[in-house]
Amino acid sequence: MLDHPEEYYRHYYHYYSRRLAPKVDVRVVILVSVCAVSVFQFFSWWNSYDKAISYLATVPKYRIQAMEIAKQQGLLRKAKEKGRNKKSKEEIRDEEENIIKNIIKSKIDIKGGYQKPQIRDLLLFQILLAPFHLCSYIAWYCRWVYNFNIKGKEYGEEERLYLIRKSMKMSKSQFDSLEDHQKETFLKRELWIKENYEVSN
Repeated sequence: MLDHPEEYYRHYYHYYSRRLAPKVDVRVVILVSVCAVSVFQFFSWWNSYDKAISYLATVPKYRIQAMEIAKQQGLLRKAKEKGRNKKSKEEIRDEEENIIKNIIKSKIDIKGGYQKPQIRDLLLFQILLAPFHLCSYIAWYCRWVYNFNIKGKEYGEEERLYLIRKSMKMSKSQFDSLEDHQKETFLKRELWIKENYEVSN
């Protein structure tokens, strides 16, 4: 040992580094990581949602609907009366803009990628709900095979739109964001039939 003191200290270091090294549970690391990602998702989605609402407030379709609701409820008139002789025109305009945005958020049915973020869509809840989603999918698939492959039932509107969406390779949110008249056109052209869809492209 005295002939090779460096060997002694090396063994000494390795021994105590193993003994004193913190023992971290991998499950805790994974849980903390998933929670951190979920928190980031939550704030990121809300930020995107607020930006989307600001954009929709400039889209005539949604702005006109929101203004009609605001007029019916007397919200715009109240804002003007409340701000008269007290606030500048710019402040009144900002207040009216906030009223329109709040109506778009709460009163108007927004579909697709502009929908309000849902807690259940976060990674943490997706992992927790994975067994339930798997069982639901298996049950849905079995019903599909039994009703349409075995019994030969005719597709309903929901099933037809599902087949059309799959042919278009669109996510549910993307497809839901399409206008109703577009979906009606797809149905009229019978695009759930593979041959019809291929011809249309």
